[in-house]
Amino acid sequence: MLNRFRPSVKGLLAPLANKIKINPNYITLLGLLIAFLSAYNFAIGNLLWGGILIALSGFLDILDGTVARNNSSITQFGAFLDSTVDRLADALIIIGIVYGGFVNWILGILALHASLTVSYVRARSEAEGIPCSVGIAERAERLAIIMIGAFLSVWLGTGIMSLAFMLVIILGYLTVAQRIYHTWKSMKT
Repeated sequence: MLNRFRPSVKGLLAPLANKIKINPNYITLLGLLIAFLSAYNFAIGNLLWGGILIALSGFLDILDGTVARNNSSITQFGAFLDSTVDRLADALIIIGIVYGGFVNWILGILALHASLTVSYVRARSEAEGIPCSVGIAERAERLAIIMIGAFLSVWLGTGIMSLAFMLVIILGYLTVAQRIYHTWKSMKT
């Protein structure tokens, strides 16, 4: 859902991306470092900084692709690295939140499983030649829910994080079902 705004955001970032003359893979790796710092902040109990750093990591995730496109430096390895780093970042953030005691371990495991499965189903479908960026809760939505949950938890109490994780789990598995159905329907025709 939020990915439909990605072209507009990329357009806004284009002037900045044109000025950045470094390999976009470095930006991807910086995004992973920021995600690690987000996880660390969650692990030590700092919801506000954990949420802020999720936003910064997400910004860098958009920026790296914009830099690659604007500087004609798109590579297969860059796309592979970006996708791999996204999975690592998601896992780190969820682990940090669980370790920090903001959600119980079962919600953490289910949120992690749902997030990884959403990505796996897309990758597997696309390996069969079927574009599969469908579904209600892609990565941007899941991270936005966790980030908003962190911010609301600062003011309303940490129980909000459990609600945010339940939403990530439900919407994540719904997205898996949507992608499986989409792939089945595409293969049937």
